[in-house]
Parts: sequence; C-alpha cells; structure tokens
Amino acid sequence: MATKQQANWSPYDNNGGTCVAIAGADYCVIAADTRMSTGYSILTRDYSKISKLADKCVMASSGFQADVKALQKNLAARHLIYQHQHNKQMSCPAMAQLLSNTLYYKRFFPYYAFNVLGGLDNEGKGCVFTYDAVGSYERVGYSSQGSGSTLIMPVLDNQLKSPSPLLLPAVDAVTPLSESEAVDMVKDVFASAAERDIYTGDKVEIVIVNAGGIRREYTDLRKD
Repeated sequence: MATKQQANWSPYDNNGGTCVAIAGADYCVIAADTRMSTGYSILTRDYSKISKLADKCVMASSGFQADVKALQKNLAARHLIYQHQHNKQMSCPAMAQLLSNTLYYKRFFPYYAFNVLGGLDNEGKGCVFTYDAVGSYERVGYSSQGSGSTLIMPVLDNQLKSPSPLLLPAVDAVTPLSESEAVDMVKDVFASAAERDIYTGDKVEIVIVNAGGIRREYTDLRKD
C-alpha cells in the first residue's frame, strides 16, 4: 500500500535576495538587490530590503520578508519609545544591541531574517554589524547576507581583508576604500552575484550614510 502523501505547511518561506554593507573611515555603504522571489517565481522586481532605523542607522534584511516587516515594525516602535524617554535618537551601536536582543527574544520561534546593520558610530566612523537569525552579532568592516552572500563574501574578503580582531593593540575594522570606490565595489559584486544566483537581480539599491546624511543610488542588474 502506498503511504499517504500530504503537503506539509511551513510558517516560513525564503524570499531570496542579497545584502551587502561596507564601512569606511567616515561613511557606510549599505546595499541590497530589489528582487523578491519564492521558489522559481519572481513576486516583484522592485521591493526594497533596506530600512532606515535612525538618522545614521540603516538595516538591510534578506530571508522571509513577512518576518522582516514584523521585525522592522518592532524596531521602529522600540526606537520611538527610546526617543520619548531620552530625547534623542538611538546611536548605531545601541540599535545594533537592540536588534540582537529583539532577535534573541524570539529564539525559539525566530524571525527568519538575516540582517546587516550599517551606519555611523558616536565618533562619526562607519560601522557594520552582521547577524544570524537568533541575534548573534559582530561589528565588522564589511559583510554580506542572503542568497548571494556565498558568492560575494569571498570577493570582499579578497579585496578588503580586515585585520584580525585578535591583534593588539586593536586595529579599526573600517575598509581603506574611499566612498566612491566602495560604491563601485558594491556594484561589481552584485553584477557578479546576479550572473550565478537566480534570486539576485533586477536592481541594486545603494544607501550611503555619511556626516551629510543619507543618499540613495540605484543600478540595474540582469533581469533574467
């Protein structure tokens, strides 16, 4: 007798997409493609994975976009409470800790979201924080998350090679690139990832955070 087959429902989906962040001496570049997929279908070619959490703090998220939306709303509400209590916006390192706590709180039924946080720290230096789904995080000079991260990360490692965090005295993790060089590098790694990853494509949204504020750029990727 043939065993009964049934479709198993899952609360999660992976909508694909890729995020990258690069920190410089006085800037931070956060980028993500705008494709949202499920399986072999493209749901939309124009979905922003990037969310502004504070004036100098931006988050890019891949994974399950329903969980990402819930996470963004949660962080926005917590940030509003913080602003009412402290009469100032949260710093990027404070927001990084809050994001970690928010993810860890849901560790037994996690937000299926893989985040990169980028912005400027209290000294005006670029900072990037990279996360897993349950809140483990690290401050780094550059990072990538999402379906194209396995293609992009080795290239960033090769080009930007951070000093070891074990070095004493500690060396800054910021990359030696200028702002425009970092933007060009982001465009290059996304163009490369789009060649091989079916979940990365259509457009790259690039957000540049510096002392002057936040700027956005878009570049087209292959649409197949």
